[in-house]
Amino acid sequence: MQRLTLRSVADILSLPYDEVIDTRSPGEYAEDHVPGAVNLPSLDNDERARVGTVYVQDSRFKARRMGAALVAKNAARHLETYLADKPAGYRPLVYCWRGGMRSNAIALIYGQIGWRVGVLEGGWRSWRRLVQQALYDAPFPAPVVVLDGNTGTAKTALLQRIRAMGGQVLDLEGLARHRGSLFGLTVGESQPAQKGFESALAVEMAKLDPARPVLVEAESNRIGEIRVPPALWSSMQAAPRIEIAAPLEARAEWLTHAYADVTADPAELAARIAALQPYQSRETIEAWQKLAGERDFLRLAAALMQGHYDPRYARTRLRQGKPALRVYASDSLDDAAQDTLAQRIAADLEGYFSNR
Repeated sequence: MQRLTLRSVADILSLPYDEVIDTRSPGEYAEDHVPGAVNLPSLDNDERARVGTVYVQDSRFKARRMGAALVAKNAARHLETYLADKPAGYRPLVYCWRGGMRSNAIALIYGQIGWRVGVLEGGWRSWRRLVQQALYDAPFPAPVVVLDGNTGTAKTALLQRIRAMGGQVLDLEGLARHRGSLFGLTVGESQPAQKGFESALAVEMAKLDPARPVLVEAESNRIGEIRVPPALWSSMQAAPRIEIAAPLEARAEWLTHAYADVTADPAELAARIAALQPYQSRETIEAWQKLAGERDFLRLAAALMQGHYDPRYARTRLRQGKPALRVYASDSLDDAAQDTLAQRIAADLEGYFSNR
């Protein structure tokens, strides 16, 4: 058994192990984990609670005996299922909450098999400290350029195309699993916990080349329920801003395509329109609900942008007192137009912006 100490978030990108195994309960894993780690719990949520109760209310010895039996049972199940096909040379790195009993017990079993197993020193807590240092104690590691534009200008899609062309991109909406508005949550999905978002963000930041600009979509300091860490938010506020401009008709067409998961569910669409009631008159909400009921999604998208999103977006903090450094205008937002826009922006990122 080897013990591994991480010195920075970037260390996770070059581990001498085949896989990272989180041995904590599913509830702990769901809140946050080392990105890419697989959850093979030594105790499930209920088992962990029961052992903890015995530990506090009865006897530490009884709790440890109960825990050992449960850990052995769960380890056997994982060995007969997920781990059944792992070869003799398999090298797992395991961790629990603080690098203690759960990970050490699992590592002992794996080591007896003959696998070269490592244990993360300090467990998840040591990982969390590194994430906090990267996001809250250090400046953002690369120069930021903000990609702006009214709702429906395909900013997120453009980010993906620019990334595919080799541009350096940070997709905050993708990491937050939210499209940045009351309509933003994908049907059937939920956002990660704040800690989970921060772990994923810290890893993406560790991959950045500090000598190249990174393109970030214009956001507020909250994406749904997720808070953007202050160092990144400060960099976004100070960053040069470029803007996509497209006519309302093109934006409405793109928005209808981008939110097809919402428009395919009439009840979901009605609920999301209703959620705008604190900001709009009853008559306006009724008119939008009527368009939704008639499935006139192009007119609905245009009405939502004109009556709600465009006015609110014009007041966002990233736009106050700061004109766009460059505006990229396009009459269309179809695939060909997006390719052209992405090529222009990617070239400018590696040209003008990288030499500022």
